[in-house]
Amino acid sequence: MQHAVGAPLPPHHRPGQGPAAWTPSAHHPGPVPGPPTGPPPPPPPPPPMSGPAQPGWPAAPQHRSAPQHPSPPPPRETTGHIQLPPGQPVPIPDPPPADIGTGTAMLAVLLIGPAGAGKTTVARHWAKHRRVPTAHISLDDVREWVCSGFADPQDGWNDNSEAQYRLARRTCGFAARNFLANGISCILDDAVFPDRPVVGLGGWKRHVGPGLLPVVLLPGLEIVLERNAERTGNRRLSDEEVAGIHGRMAGWYGSGLPIIDNSKYDVETTSRVLDDVLARAIASPPTW
Repeated sequence: MQHAVGAPLPPHHRPGQGPAAWTPSAHHPGPVPGPPTGPPPPPPPPPPMSGPAQPGWPAAPQHRSAPQHPSPPPPRETTGHIQLPPGQPVPIPDPPPADIGTGTAMLAVLLIGPAGAGKTTVARHWAKHRRVPTAHISLDDVREWVCSGFADPQDGWNDNSEAQYRLARRTCGFAARNFLANGISCILDDAVFPDRPVVGLGGWKRHVGPGLLPVVLLPGLEIVLERNAERTGNRRLSDEEVAGIHGRMAGWYGSGLPIIDNSKYDVETTSRVLDDVLARAIASPPTW
């Protein structure tokens, strides 16, 4: 028998005797002996030991471990579960110090451009080389989370493909707000058309917040066609579609949004120009 807390019980006392000594025979009692009628029985073998016995010393008993009782869960701060703050609309960031680009400013950026403009590559490079934690959220990647039932616009634009695009944009906006709420800047990329303000910039502003900084990446048509030809899978469009998208993107000229023509820039140079453009946009946010 054992205490509820796991400590072994002491041996019982006999009437008229003091406390019994804590010995192996007391801890492992044998049968009650009767009157001696012959030679004494041989002593019982010693109980198993946890280690080798020393000469001249009694063997130590092998105690059974006490049953383990359920313990309360450890406190939250020791388990790795971190309470995340709720995502809130992103406010307009404070201007960084001069001559250091965006520096350590907390930013939410929307990089706009046609298919083949290099949005995803530039956005990933810019996010990777900032001095503060920055995430890249690609609309196409999120849209392709849908596996069975994926509505490919190349098969024809319809209500289903439109709904999946809107769902992906809301998901990206929710992710951006959560990143910002937890101290991580983010950059999103999307082919937003200037002639659809409610679905385009208006939708992104609702999903992310007023602090979202849009920048347009718009190289020449021949560059876009050349880059699109290197694509594979459902992200490669026909030349006619690419030309049509590029023509609609030209509507951003005169919109007030900063536009980068990266026709003659490599990825690193485009990323550096983007950082400079964003630094100026923080100091003087565009009206959109």
